[in-house]
This record gives sequence, structure tokens and C-alpha cells, in this order.
Amino acid sequence: MPSLPLITAQTEEKLLAFLTERGHTKFRAQQVLDWIWRKRVTSFDAMTNLPPALRNLLSENFRFHTPEIVEIHGSADTTRKFLTRMEDGSLVESVIIPAAAAENGEQADRITLCVSSQVGCAFGCKFCASGLLGLKRNLTTGEIIGQILSAEAIAGKRVNNLVFMGMGEPLSNFDNLEDALEIITSHRGLEIGARHITISTSGFVPGLKKLAAYPRQIRLAVSLHGATDEVRDQIMPVNKKWPLSQLIPALEEWGKDKNQMPTLEYILIRDVNDSLNDASHLVRIAKRLHAKVNLIPYNTVEGLP
Repeated sequence: MPSLPLITAQTEEKLLAFLTERGHTKFRAQQVLDWIWRKRVTSFDAMTNLPPALRNLLSENFRFHTPEIVEIHGSADTTRKFLTRMEDGSLVESVIIPAAAAENGEQADRITLCVSSQVGCAFGCKFCASGLLGLKRNLTTGEIIGQILSAEAIAGKRVNNLVFMGMGEPLSNFDNLEDALEIITSHRGLEIGARHITISTSGFVPGLKKLAAYPRQIRLAVSLHGATDEVRDQIMPVNKKWPLSQLIPALEEWGKDKNQMPTLEYILIRDVNDSLNDASHLVRIAKRLHAKVNLIPYNTVEGLP
């Protein structure tokens, strides 16, 4: 018998539709969401202001589950990397990054979490460990949300800045990503502001077009790493299908109504993409897109050239 769906994977719209179809009011849906996201209960029995019949209905149709963090690397006051195990045994990585301490010595409030969107990755970038696994599967909406809940439980604090820069290409898992974003940004959900969320893409143009049509002001980072097709073809296999002649117009389309600058991520790899000619091409692209550039030193990955 298939497992019941996760209650934490239900958008406000979906939960409201489920309850109203069964004769319950919008107010009851709001109460349920308040218990889940404000009070952070993990059982329907804990929702004490709901009628017993409604609690039974919920328990018969939904369940709670939070993925298990099986390894932690780093200490509480520094960046920590989590290895999180999903119910089928799949492992994904997430990273929690506290902001630097405030000038007055008090602990900073901002907590950034980097989450995964897939188990493995299909795109095989030549400098990225995730590609060594190949793509195993998409993460579900509940598994994306679950990474946040698990990390918050370990940290003892709410995440208020989120980046989709872990394992996988977020934009090739767009349907699950979109539902997760609705839960994350909703004032009846995790309530993280859209401008505090960044999605990183390797240049998956079909997903970029969907993101351009998405109404919320999500920030965008592009793993460029090469400013010509010749270089990108060597290190970013995605470029052979969606070259710069398609990627750059898609980024322009994304930025047209967003009133935001994308960030171009650029890992510097000696004798591959670090020449003056590369720099000149990068400047031209950045100017055309009104983009910021983030230069990143290359870290050797075991198993890659």
C-alpha cells in the first residue's frame, strides 16, 4: 500500500481544496497550517483546537515525516554540512551557513541553508562531484521541505535565507520546486521572503523559461564558468544542448520583469577559462545581462580531472 502523502508537502491551495471538498471551512485550513508551520507540531493529535473528526480525517489521508540527518561535518558556530537520508535510503547534502557575528559581538540572526533538489545530477559538469553519481531521481516537494525542517531542528533556529545550490539542477525538477517555493514563501508556510531565496542553474533553458513566468521575485544564480561556447562545451555538457546563443536570451527574458540582476558564477580553472580573452567575453556577457559576477577559486574534486 503506498504511503500517505506528507502534510508538509501540501500548499495552502491544495490543503484548502482538500478540506472544502469535504465540507470544512477556510478557517479550519488556516488552523491546520498554523499548527504545522507556526507551532511545528508533528502529529494531528496535537492539533487540539480541531474537532476530533477533522483530526481523524487528516490522519487518514496525510502523515508527518522529517528526513534523518545521518552525518554532520563542522561545528555549531561555523558552516555545517549535513548528509540527509530520505525514506528510500537516498542521500543528499545540505549546508547551513550562519552569518558573521554582528559588530557589537551579538550573534547574527541570519541563517542560510543550501538545499538539494535531486538525488545526483544528470548534467555532469566537469568540476562537480554531484555529476559523478548521475541522476537517480527528483526530490519530492516534501523532501525539499524536509531538508529545511531537519536543518532547523539541528540548528535550533529558523532558516531565513535559502539557496538551491546543493545536488541536482533545480529547474529540471520544476513542478516539485514550484510547490516547495509556494510553501516556503507563503505567510501560512515557512514565510521566507522570495528575495531571500536563490535558485542556481547550470543553464537549463526550458526551466529558465518557466522561472521567467513564475510571479515571485526569486533570485537567480547561473553556473556560467565559461564565457564562450568553446570553453563551456568542455566543462559544462549542458551547453551542447543549450548554448550561449539560447542561454543569454533566456536570461534576458527572466530579467525583463524581475527588476533584479542575475549572478554569474564563475569558477576559475587554470589554463581553461582564466585568460584575458575569457575575461573580456565574461565582461561583455555581464554588461549585456546587467549581472553581478562571483569569481570562485577551483577546489579539486576526487574522481574528476
